[in-house]
Amino acid sequence: MDTAILKKLCSINAVPTQEDKVNTIIRDMIKDYVDEISEDRFGNMIAHRKGSGPRFMLTAHTDQIGLMIHGIEENGCLRFTAVGGLIPFTLIGQRVVINDTVMGTIGVDIDLEAGGDLGKAGVNNMYVDIGVNSKEAAEKKVSIGDFGNFCSEFYENDEIVMSRALDDRAGCFVLIEVIKALKESKYDLYFVFTSQEESGTRGAYTASYSIEPEYGIAVDITPSGDLPGTKNSTASLGNGAGIKLMDPSLIINPEMKSMLVKGAEDNNIPYQFEVMKRGGTDAGAFQSVQTGVKSAAVSIVTRNAHTANEIVSKNDIQAVIDMLISIL
Repeated sequence: MDTAILKKLCSINAVPTQEDKVNTIIRDMIKDYVDEISEDRFGNMIAHRKGSGPRFMLTAHTDQIGLMIHGIEENGCLRFTAVGGLIPFTLIGQRVVINDTVMGTIGVDIDLEAGGDLGKAGVNNMYVDIGVNSKEAAEKKVSIGDFGNFCSEFYENDEIVMSRALDDRAGCFVLIEVIKALKESKYDLYFVFTSQEESGTRGAYTASYSIEPEYGIAVDITPSGDLPGTKNSTASLGNGAGIKLMDPSLIINPEMKSMLVKGAEDNNIPYQFEVMKRGGTDAGAFQSVQTGVKSAAVSIVTRNAHTANEIVSKNDIQAVIDMLISIL
């Protein structure tokens, strides 16, 4: 597994509407393995591998969670709002970068050293400190509407990868590897790198409307449920590719479930069924477009999802790649 590609993808700052920065990198990686690549007006990048069979769409979203600056205080602190699902208490003390250049750290309007109530911490009472002392100094560096992203290093060992933005650059990496490895297919294949998933699975709607696939799979992370206090998922890190049976936006299509299970079992690929109690994926969006899409979501189990230090298993990623190749 060439994790250098995954590291490069995770290094890009691209909240919703900024996906073109990711698309440019991926386009260069896959252009020699597909018949055509296009981008729609919404920022989705669609790679087409032509075939004579039914249209089969696979998606992975290129955006990541982040923040937008919406106010500058007289003392130079920056007020922000969430872009995607930030988890407030994990933000305190977190380093962020604004517009790829301005470094800062997140603080909160609570005196924690004096025993302040951490339970009252929320994005509405947090700020970014960029090390200035006045509004005038801050305005020389940032503007209202600027985007910020987590700043954390990519780490790996023989078993895992830890990084920001694995949601869903890990899914993008999977699609890249499938595109490169797949020699032939019985389907007319569309690999879609979708935009604005974190702000409401919006890109998946527009892409699937134009493609009108018969089959669709969203490749995304799912939170692990194997640590103390993690109750949102039944999945475990290291137990193989996740086949999502249900989340609030999707119940897996029975034909798709059978297809994925058969592909895994016939090829000795480790897999696990999983149910996610909160959240959703692109599959929840594209399943009901036009006359409907036979839909599923294949998951990369992730610890610390939606934080600056998400953790995935290399073996799980490989299992997802192998499972998709087995059915295509």
